[in-house]
Amino acid sequence: MKKDPLDRLAKLYGIAGSYHDFRGELHEVSRASRIAILSGLGVEVSDDQSIDTAIHAFETSRWMRAAPPAVVCTAGEAPRLPIAIPVDLQAAQLRWVLTHEDGSRAEGSAQLKGLEVAERGDLDGRSFIRVLLQLPADLPLGYHRVAVTLDTGLNAQTRLIVTPPHCHQPAIIAEGQRVWGIAVQLYSLRSADNWGVGDFRDLRELITFAAPLGCTLVGLNPLHALMPADPAHISPYSPSSRQFLNVLYISVPDVPEFSECAEARAKVASKEFQTQLQRLRAPANVDYPGVARAKFDMLRLLYEHFRKEHLQTDSPRAVAFRTYVQSRGEPLKLHAIYDALDADFRRQGPQYWGWPSWPEEYSDPTSSAVNRFARERVVEVDYFLWLQWLAEEQLASAQALARTSGMSIGLYGDVAVGANSGGSETWANRHLYLQSASVGAPPDALALKGQDWGIPPQNPFELANQEYEPFIVMVRNNMRSVAALRFDHVMTLFRLWWVPRGMISAHGTYVHYPLRDLIAILALESVRHHCAVIGEDLGTVPDEVRVAMEHYELNHYKVLLFEQEAGLFKAPERYVKNALATVTTHDLPTLRSWWESHDIALRAQLNLYPSEAILKSVQEVRAAELPAMMSALVHEGLWHWQPHDPLPPYSAALARGIHAYLGLSAANFAMLQIEDLIGMIDPVNVPGTDKEHANWQRKVVLNTAEIFARDDVHDLLDAMNRTRRGEHPNAAERQP
Repeated sequence: MKKDPLDRLAKLYGIAGSYHDFRGELHEVSRASRIAILSGLGVEVSDDQSIDTAIHAFETSRWMRAAPPAVVCTAGEAPRLPIAIPVDLQAAQLRWVLTHEDGSRAEGSAQLKGLEVAERGDLDGRSFIRVLLQLPADLPLGYHRVAVTLDTGLNAQTRLIVTPPHCHQPAIIAEGQRVWGIAVQLYSLRSADNWGVGDFRDLRELITFAAPLGCTLVGLNPLHALMPADPAHISPYSPSSRQFLNVLYISVPDVPEFSECAEARAKVASKEFQTQLQRLRAPANVDYPGVARAKFDMLRLLYEHFRKEHLQTDSPRAVAFRTYVQSRGEPLKLHAIYDALDADFRRQGPQYWGWPSWPEEYSDPTSSAVNRFARERVVEVDYFLWLQWLAEEQLASAQALARTSGMSIGLYGDVAVGANSGGSETWANRHLYLQSASVGAPPDALALKGQDWGIPPQNPFELANQEYEPFIVMVRNNMRSVAALRFDHVMTLFRLWWVPRGMISAHGTYVHYPLRDLIAILALESVRHHCAVIGEDLGTVPDEVRVAMEHYELNHYKVLLFEQEAGLFKAPERYVKNALATVTTHDLPTLRSWWESHDIALRAQLNLYPSEAILKSVQEVRAAELPAMMSALVHEGLWHWQPHDPLPPYSAALARGIHAYLGLSAANFAMLQIEDLIGMIDPVNVPGTDKEHANWQRKVVLNTAEIFARDDVHDLLDAMNRTRRGEHPNAAERQP
């Protein structure tokens, strides 16, 4: 039987022809789906002849490029640089020059006949060999460049990335201690004086209360940049850019210019403005448009003060600002230009919602129209640069406070899977992001048609062509002011579920990424920033990802509600040591909601169960999970209960017992959700909903000061301190 050339072409581009679903059943990917993905990658596949031509073009590119754009190797091992050479050139020798990251150089030469031949090939009647040039083994960690020149004149350059064997491990963990922290959605924090949304001042307040009680880290939702001109776009997992910060988190009174500007202080102190702030603080949900009006009106005023008193006088603060802008380079400038353009177009009407809706001449960041706008509107662009500077200053200040307050780790950040299709990150690098497909998930038990998140995927070949620079900048910027970083859906380092535009998610397939290179770069930035890495590896984890995580010592992500074996909750000592464990997450019900099954009722109300049979199945599973949880607590001496007894109602004592169970786990990190400290019910997010539920809006019901004034909260945190030290909390004796 003749082989379909499409199979070979799809494999060359890393497109899976089959996959195993959540039941373990094998599914074949349709020809139409693979053709759609290849077309999205710019590959012509209209018929068999074009497919053959595409295969030939792929092989031509592979052999005609003398060296790959980037080579990633491990420190202490001699890098082997692959070099493709036409045999008919009859080259005999090559010279190489290695320029280290610090500018120093090393050079040498080699006879081709002495080099290992890794591969031979033929192309259009011409023979090629690929030799491996061995470079010195004592290279420092970092990003270097290698230039190779043959004696025939053929030359090549490549980026050589030397990485550590493992990610950074905090000293406290290396010493064998186990720690705990509190996870918050920053926007949800309440305080007596915030402006209707949790901000960086509220973060510092939380640190001040939590650090003395033994809290070692504070977990945060993604703080990625959203769209200042569209405050109604609020999902932290659909950001404008993952490289920069959400400026709505700036605490206006903590901006240095605020203390200098009498006009701003007078306006904020006015009865009218204070009444406005009270209205913004009161609701159960964040009023994002209202908060944005209050904050940005005042920040505009402070920026004018900054221009007049600092930029125009070249003050030390102005010098610091310019130094910051220069250090962040072109990516920051493009982000600020995007925000300025976005604001300008949105003022013109609702037909503009992001760069795909802009006039064509503005959709390319390198166009003359964009360059002209940046020159003519430099004051506006500088405003958005200034906002990023303020946000970064305040986040760094929070991390500094955490460390001086005794937290051995401090802030724990989060990185989203991707960026919004109309945002800054995709606009600034249009060749990297594909608008012809979106990222999602294959069908599973609760989403039988699969999921389509609407996020454009990165082209893995273009990512390599750009020497992995977009990934490096994104990781580096997210690690600047945190000491631990969670990668949402860490499997994206290996593969992503692509859904071709116009098709349903069930007709998508996996497209693969260079796992070894990406995870090694992640380790390099981790070591450089002294930042631990947690990989969110829930769901089906391919063996390749599991092995790579173990090798590079990425911490796993374990959710107590999911850690079950044969209908029993996994015993604490059976948890993976190299992991962060939590009772629940932002995408799951709160502990109280889970215990009282509010989440099931809510999902049923929102028509999220595909059928009554699935709803009934979920209810049956929950009915079995609750007594299983009680049995687990009894087994660990955390509760007195018999299988024939009724289940206890939710209480602070029950929450303490379940969290003590988490604290006893072998996992290095244990995280508590702030909502679970006070028994909240309403969820942060209901996956599968958009406007049907108020996602990413719900505030914590109490001020931070009120939360930490409660005896039951202190009692729960005391249990965490004891269990993390390896002591038994004796919770059974404390139950009512």
